[in-house]
Amino acid sequence: MATANMKDVKRRIKSVESTRQITKAMELVASSKLRRAKEKAESAQPFFKALYDAMCDIAANSPISSQYTRKNIVKTALLVVIAGDRGLAGGFNHNVLKLAESRCAALREEGLKVKIMPVGKKAVEFFEKRDYELADTFQQVAEGMNIYKSREISDLIVAMFRHGEIGRAELVYTTLVSALSQEPVNIKMLPVDDFNYNKDGKAVSLTVYDPSPEEVFDGLIPKYLNGMVYGAVVDSFAAEQAARRTAMESASDNAGEMIDNLSLLYNRARQAQITQELTEIVSGSLKNR
Repeated sequence: MATANMKDVKRRIKSVESTRQITKAMELVASSKLRRAKEKAESAQPFFKALYDAMCDIAANSPISSQYTRKNIVKTALLVVIAGDRGLAGGFNHNVLKLAESRCAALREEGLKVKIMPVGKKAVEFFEKRDYELADTFQQVAEGMNIYKSREISDLIVAMFRHGEIGRAELVYTTLVSALSQEPVNIKMLPVDDFNYNKDGKAVSLTVYDPSPEEVFDGLIPKYLNGMVYGAVVDSFAAEQAARRTAMESASDNAGEMIDNLSLLYNRARQAQITQELTEIVSGSLKNR
């Protein structure tokens, strides 16, 4: 009986050791991807910051009448929801999808019809199984995201807004606060009406825009939204890797603790078996005297 228990414990130890090797490897892979994703996001920030500054400058110094800034009477809102393509990332996907659901409920309370544009396999699977109208779906795009792939998404959003299919567009994704903290956020995309001026309400510099500030502004908006989508996807991917690294690190630690407990149990069973064998030997020796 003791031998059978020892075999079961030893088999269990080997199984947990194999699992720990997998979780440790996934932790290292996530750490490597996290570093590259952070570099990718940081390298794109100067260009899109310059776009935003130019838009702020135009809006502060010129009376802008743009289709992208006007309040639309269309009672349909588009919610772009960015989640991961894989699981095993702790509460990463659950948290962002929970925020998206609550935002959908809030928009419906305002009397708006809601369309969903899920980005990431987990988001697509989540909304396809529920009663939501999907505008389009994008899977397996985050890891290889570049400016051309993000433009495919942003151009579709711009086209829907210009053609009157939607009157509002919002973005829900997870931002990387730190390597140990990721926060789901909700930001407005369209209409564009939130600009940061300086204290006196004027732009820092005056620039002459040709052919006109309105045309330049309208030309910048699609590029700005492209940058917003690109930054959100890359930021979300980095947050996913950080969450997965933390989850796999915790799993590896738990596996190590379980191995220690099982090893202690195995040693106790082995000692009990040795004690029993010695007792049987001593008892047989005494009977033979």
